[in-house]
Amino acid sequence: MKHNRGFASDNNAGVHPEIMDAMTRCNEGHVVGYGNDVFTKRAEEKIREHFGNDTEAYFVFNGTAANVVGLRNMTQSFNSIICAETSHIQEDECGAPEFFTGCKLLPLETHQGKITIENIAPHIRGIGFEHHSQPRVVSITQATEMGTVYSLEEIRKIADFVHSRGLLLHMDGARIANAAVSLGTTLRETTRDAGVDVLSFGGTKNGAMYGEAILVFTPGLTDSFSYLRKQSMQLASKMRYIAVQFESLLTNDLWLRNARHANRMARLLAEKASALPHVRITQPVEANGVFAVIPGNLIERLQDEYFFYVWNEELSEVRWMTSWDTTEEDIDGFVDLIRKLG
Repeated sequence: MKHNRGFASDNNAGVHPEIMDAMTRCNEGHVVGYGNDVFTKRAEEKIREHFGNDTEAYFVFNGTAANVVGLRNMTQSFNSIICAETSHIQEDECGAPEFFTGCKLLPLETHQGKITIENIAPHIRGIGFEHHSQPRVVSITQATEMGTVYSLEEIRKIADFVHSRGLLLHMDGARIANAAVSLGTTLRETTRDAGVDVLSFGGTKNGAMYGEAILVFTPGLTDSFSYLRKQSMQLASKMRYIAVQFESLLTNDLWLRNARHANRMARLLAEKASALPHVRITQPVEANGVFAVIPGNLIERLQDEYFFYVWNEELSEVRWMTSWDTTEEDIDGFVDLIRKLG
């Protein structure tokens, strides 16, 4: 019997009840549109509580928009953006960053999804040479697409290196909550305090219905943001429904509770699955993703009951994602099926 739950993506989970309740409560009466409402103002205040009083927040519809609008505001079309070869902006956004920014992406080979100063440095060249795209932004993903997490020291080293060369640091934080839980830090410590200039702050993968926020920490980067958001078709008329989700996530540690649970479920899944002789975990399990090599002949039969994605067909490497609502029963049922089919 096919289960309606699986391990394909934390996007597949439903909306957390506290967030749904908040959306229902804000669904009364009329308010001014386009973010000039009390709900959006409260969400912005809550963001400043967590990230700093001068943080500027811009709500958009989805993660691709957060990355694209954020990067577009940081660059001009003759610039280049240095990123990991596994990054979402390189692999999963249908060329949107290049199309909308006009910039050239420079994808780097990585170890466990993380880029380093050593492989960034060779691409900071041709400065002032009109025949070369001009490096302007380094973009890192936290947690990475491989389920790993940059330490604070790693982020600070990259930030210091990038800033010393006149570049900016962007962070794709679709799973920033999971990364902060993994590090035992606050949201601010793993972003702004570590040297990030602009953050794509994810809500959808952590229990929200939809919507992300672009957070700008560095003075001087906000002059054009409101115009670029509108021009990019990301200015929501009924913005209260996006904003109230972030207010809810940042109240009573909901973001922390959701991410903590998802991370714990990933560790449990890895622990139980790796006890089977035909399962090999391939990446450190530091957030809410588990990467494993399993026998190729099991994949489709497992997917028939618990859907998930294949990461590398050649290696029979798969990706299992856990969510705020993953249960131990989900994991036990899935691992039992692997055991039975194997």
